[in-house]
Amino acid sequence: MATRVLRIRTLMQGPLSASHVDIINESHMHGVPPDSETHLKVVVVSPQFDGLSLLKRHQKVQELLKEELESGLHALSIIAKTEAEWAKMSGPVDPSPKCMGGFGK
Repeated sequence: MATRVLRIRTLMQGPLSASHVDIINESHMHGVPPDSETHLKVVVVSPQFDGLSLLKRHQKVQELLKEELESGLHALSIIAKTEAEWAKMSGPVDPSPKCMGGFGK
């Protein structure tokens, strides 16, 4: 597993006390060099999300990943669930849309 992914996993499990973390490298969908870690989807389940709006959950994750976002992480898709919401999930998370080639092409 790559370095950025490991750092992000540690950040999600530590401060958020996450019970589930999945980090999906979607860089290959965006025309970047092989083995890039510039486009990631983070799926995180945390008891700290209880009572928070989706916006507040995303802000929490973004704040934890501020350094990553400032140092080469170009795109971040966030799925932030409470334990109860995660328990109701009936399948895998939806895949991200395919890249349009930049600038809406």
